[in-house]
Amino acid sequence: MPDLFETPRLLIQRLRYEDASEIFYTYASKPEATRYLSWATHEVIADTRQFLQYARAAWQAGTDFSYSIRVKESGRLVGSIGVVNDSGKAHFGYVFGPLHWGKGYATETCRKLLEVLRANPDVYRIGTFVDAENIASAKVLYKCGLTEEAHLVKWYRFVNQGNQPKDCVLFKLPM
Repeated sequence: MPDLFETPRLLIQRLRYEDASEIFYTYASKPEATRYLSWATHEVIADTRQFLQYARAAWQAGTDFSYSIRVKESGRLVGSIGVVNDSGKAHFGYVFGPLHWGKGYATETCRKLLEVLRANPDVYRIGTFVDAENIASAKVLYKCGLTEEAHLVKWYRFVNQGNQPKDCVLFKLPM
């Protein structure tokens, strides 16, 4: 995966340890932003720093590639996107700070990431899943050309939703 790629409005670059406070205050500490994520809302900035240590090691291992998303014009951090590499099966997810919802950043970022993944000859499958109640993310995925592969009943326990099994929708990108 490249360290950096961009869209007309956004700069998407490898997460850096120096981003910790921006990540914490933009989205990682916001329950409304982390509700549908697989990781717990960060209570203190040390949680964010610990994640960044993991992200660095996972990048070096070639298993997980995490990026910051910044508005080019201002340099402001608005969110993050990541790809887990499971031997050529790519699974991705994203999060944006609540102040940056509804501006098209998720669609713009996902489209570019999918372009990068499609160009990688080692990637044979691209997909993700969302909580069936996460209508906004499902809309983004449809706009980006993903299709619903399955509706999975009580399939995943989201830590920020009381760890109760939730229905999920599995998406794939037709290759």
